[in-house]
Amino acid sequence: MGPESENQSGKQYSEAGLRELRRSSILHVDMDAFFVSVELRSRPELKGRPVIVGYPADRSVVLSASYETRKFGVKSAMPMAVAARMCPSAVIIEPRHKLYYEVSGQIMAIFGSVTDLVEPLSVDEAFLDVGGAIRRLGAPRDIGELIRRRVAGELGITASVGIAASKFVAKIASTRCKPDGLLLIGPEETVPYLHTLPVGALWGVGAKTVEVLARMGIRTVADVAATPLPSLRKILGATGEHVYRLSWGIDPRPVTPVRLEKSIGAEETFAVDTADDALLHRELLRLSHRTAERLRSAGMHARTVALKLRYADFSTITRSRTVSTPIDSAQLLYGVALQLLESVGDRPMTVRLVGIRAEQLEEAAQAPLQLSLDRRDDNWRAAEQALDRVTRKFGNKSVLPARLLDPGRGSG
Repeated sequence: MGPESENQSGKQYSEAGLRELRRSSILHVDMDAFFVSVELRSRPELKGRPVIVGYPADRSVVLSASYETRKFGVKSAMPMAVAARMCPSAVIIEPRHKLYYEVSGQIMAIFGSVTDLVEPLSVDEAFLDVGGAIRRLGAPRDIGELIRRRVAGELGITASVGIAASKFVAKIASTRCKPDGLLLIGPEETVPYLHTLPVGALWGVGAKTVEVLARMGIRTVADVAATPLPSLRKILGATGEHVYRLSWGIDPRPVTPVRLEKSIGAEETFAVDTADDALLHRELLRLSHRTAERLRSAGMHARTVALKLRYADFSTITRSRTVSTPIDSAQLLYGVALQLLESVGDRPMTVRLVGIRAEQLEEAAQAPLQLSLDRRDDNWRAAEQALDRVTRKFGNKSVLPARLLDPGRGSG
């Protein structure tokens, strides 16, 4: 390759120019109000109105809120009852998780067409290192705008892009340019920009840490940077050095490609706390079907099944078990979940939330398949695969196991 190279946009960069552009080649791309945005594609009449995605039961939480709703103070993970009081005019849409994961796959495919260095953080956001794509696609800002155009044009939703020399600062940038924006914070701008922010903008500084620092007169990132490191270590312990380094924009962690799904699961908060074993069993069966469907959709098998119980006092316990053969069947997941529930023994109080999670995932094509002597395992798998096909054609409530037709179920 000669001293200059031309990319698809027709621009030419010297080697020195490429090195300079690569100093700010980390992108954080985050969809805007993802669940809501996906729903508005099929309900355009709701654009511009306050919209919440979540189950309408009082004990459920907000999964996604439109920016019109956020003006009233509504936030993700807020109890639905609180959100309804803050914004009584909001339109509530029940979530369609399978659809969101399908769109997530399309998002990640766009990212993957730009660079191999993609580190997903959730279904709708990821870090990208585009240093190796500059010759082909242009400067990092051009690449960020390209991604935003493709997400809008191909998927009908909007994305915000932060660009910087480090993951931490790129994440700050994407947060500060939402919604539907792009912000590049160059190396020379990094420290001055960070020092304008409140201390809570730093990774690892939650509400309690903010209170501790405020008592010491430390309220901004600039205050942190001006505090001697030994003092921060004394105040915050082992995290003091981490916070100090971030205050100066120091974050050497590379973008590390990882599989999006480290685990797949589902959980439910009951409308009323329950001690009813039959209701818990029924809910675990429903969650097992939801989890298994997502496993098969992602082409994954699980080696470990985990059960989660949250009691009325909000205390939470988990139990897990690793199986000898990777599984993707709801009935097999359900069987393990029942064993785990039994292993808990006598429960000290009523149950507020129950969940199931499939962990230690393997690609189905690579997972060893052990033929069972009990043909029922294969029969269940075939039946569930047929249910998948019906669901794809007619919707996710077309066919249900008979036990799930009982009205005494959880909130959603």
